[in-house]
Amino acid sequence: MSWSSAPSPSDRAVPAAIAARSRRPSTDDLERSKAFYTALGCEINPNFTDENAACVVWDENIFFIVLAREYFGTFTGKPIIDARDAAQVSLAFSRDSREEVDAVIAKGLAAGGSEPRSAQDHGFMYGRDLDDPDGNALSFLYMDPVAAEQGPEAYEQPES
Repeated sequence: MSWSSAPSPSDRAVPAAIAARSRRPSTDDLERSKAFYTALGCEINPNFTDENAACVVWDENIFFIVLAREYFGTFTGKPIIDARDAAQVSLAFSRDSREEVDAVIAKGLAAGGSEPRSAQDHGFMYGRDLDDPDGNALSFLYMDPVAAEQGPEAYEQPES
């Protein structure tokens, strides 16, 4: 029996570290989702990946589990929406520079994602959004280190 095929959600043995740090976007094509997230530079943890779920590892502190849509339904009594039509989950990741934000968006677009709106540039903070092929929302942002520590008013706009 695989880790996700226990009879009920309460019987599933998922390590506390994964459960505490995971969010659960859903997909109608798990293989496509795994390919998309690996194209962004993520790894797939095979210990918590099977026909129902894939544990996506962004780095040593950030990971989430993508679930097959039908399987996701076993975690809740609520309707499971199609993320192409309505918001279900939004994951935001900070990057170390504007260039890193642009680079990960380029990788995501090349891997079948879409950019639902134009870049948001607030001077001290720069962000772009990326929807995965299932419509799950990802955001990538860079914030000036001074603004992150002291607030946006501490950011000094570079002279043009």
